[in-house]
Amino acid sequence: MTTEVLRPHAEVEYADELQALRDTDDKPRPPAWQMSPAAVVTYLLGGKAGDTEISPKYVGPRRLVEVAVATLATDRALLLLGVPGTAKTWVSEHLAAAISGDSTLLVQGTAGTAEEAIRYGWNYAQLIAQGPSEAALVPSPVQRAMAEAKIARIEELTRMPSDVQDALITILSEKSLPIAELATEVQARKGFNVIATANDRDKGVNELSSALRRRFNTVVLPLPESADDEVEIVSRRVAQLGSALELPQPDDALDEIRRVVTIFRELRSGRTEDGRTAVKSPSATLSTAEAISVVTGGLALAAHFGDGVLRPTDVAGGILGAVVKDPAADRVVWSEYLETVVRERDDWAPFYRACREISG
Repeated sequence: MTTEVLRPHAEVEYADELQALRDTDDKPRPPAWQMSPAAVVTYLLGGKAGDTEISPKYVGPRRLVEVAVATLATDRALLLLGVPGTAKTWVSEHLAAAISGDSTLLVQGTAGTAEEAIRYGWNYAQLIAQGPSEAALVPSPVQRAMAEAKIARIEELTRMPSDVQDALITILSEKSLPIAELATEVQARKGFNVIATANDRDKGVNELSSALRRRFNTVVLPLPESADDEVEIVSRRVAQLGSALELPQPDDALDEIRRVVTIFRELRSGRTEDGRTAVKSPSATLSTAEAISVVTGGLALAAHFGDGVLRPTDVAGGILGAVVKDPAADRVVWSEYLETVVRERDDWAPFYRACREISG
């Protein structure tokens, strides 16, 4: 019996592209890498591998991707830094899939993440029965990556408590993990490295110590530079998500995608696209990831409660939910934007009516 998963790991979903790159790759590969750094960049940014078309996974400056990949080919760990929604997790997953063929060695950082998630834990039943032993040891994803010469991923590093973050210092500097209870250590094999992601915009962020920050090379992932780039990203990801969710693909959703992206960019920047009107910015980050969510939700509405055509009424509610996080302050920002910007655009009249109706 086959079970379809909602979201396959990158190495599964893009297995054909990865295999094509490995088959045609004739450049030098670092130890334990499944392809050369140049092929990894092609996998991220798109291109050709023989007769196989490699789809872009990330739209952004090529040099940033090259720096990130080059970092992982050294003994320095990689920190992907950026505001929420800049594809840090997405890039991290695809880098690990391309380099190690395994993106699942993942530690999710939260305020409750314990040091065992970075180092190791114990099977307490065996620990009590037999005392400390190899059999009772429960390796963390980082320890497994060290032993298997793979990439470990740490998501939201700055959400972890500072003392848990600092458990990485010895691992990154000495490339070893002492296990005091067994009077032994795990030494990292060539090919091991760490990709961490972090942002400094959300609440509940713990600053990295200077000692830990020195162990990373930091690459800052920016928001999409142009509206066209952002529209391309949203369109591609919405198509992928719609296919995975088995939503009917509309004939033309580009107009509504561009409208959502325009609204998000104007509210983020505090100015309309033509530069003539200043607008207030809400408390929300209004990231590209949120734009993707708004459009995907609109597609679901259009498919299940409409005629399958993505219309302003399908995205209005999603935009309101994305913008108005603070019920008091953000509602004022949104109302002013509707009246001073949206209302004045003649071709946006259906969208204005939909927003006024749902805003009450």
